[in-house]
Amino acid sequence: MTAPVFVVDHLDAHGGPFVLDGPEGRHAVSVKRLEPGEEVVLTDGAGRHATGEVTGTEGKDRLLVRLAPVTEEPEPSPRITVVQALPKGDRGELAVEMMTEVGVDAIVPWQAARCITQWRGERGAKALGKWRGTAREAGKQSRRVRFPRVADAASTKQVAALLTDADFAAVLHSDFDHPGAPLATAELPAEGEIVLVVGPEGGVAADELALFLEAGAGAYVLGRSVLRTSTAGTAAAALVLGRTGRWS
Repeated sequence: MTAPVFVVDHLDAHGGPFVLDGPEGRHAVSVKRLEPGEEVVLTDGAGRHATGEVTGTEGKDRLLVRLAPVTEEPEPSPRITVVQALPKGDRGELAVEMMTEVGVDAIVPWQAARCITQWRGERGAKALGKWRGTAREAGKQSRRVRFPRVADAASTKQVAALLTDADFAAVLHSDFDHPGAPLATAELPAEGEIVLVVGPEGGVAADELALFLEAGAGAYVLGRSVLRTSTAGTAAAALVLGRTGRWS
């Protein structure tokens, strides 16, 4: 099994003795029960990371580690961003968890016209915090050292601006009365930015779709079946990751 990943705020570039404490140290010592000689990976979640060997513990929340020099994982190319319409209940966190596990680079919560869920005020801040916390934990679980960035919630106009700057942009549209090409056969760039838009359960509204198409996106389908909003982003991202060589 690969070494467990723990998140730290700062890593000395030259490595050496390190004390992992706080919540991460407590998890390593009291939950994972790591012992001397076992291997760990410490990361800042933004690509900088170092492998280390456990040398001991202190109390219930301090893991003593001898770290190798820090290395940095390069930015992936092409980068994949998923614009995720807000699902109901905890399906948003499920979507974030799965997209993080497959390798999405950025997630943009989208307040679409047909979203039942509304992020306003304190409730919205709390929900965004849950999405970001889920991305962090899923990043650790899937042994990533560069976690996806979860942006602030975006309006439809802000999403359209994001699509304008993309090298390839796709709206996953489930209305089969509107012509949509198979994403599996789309011509994808070898580098740059790929943006995938996932609508809410009720579908992308006609005016939203028109705005996105005007911004340079294309309407695409994944297949004959209609996926739930919480799983469509993962399926689309996996397809793109495979076709662009990111999974090679």
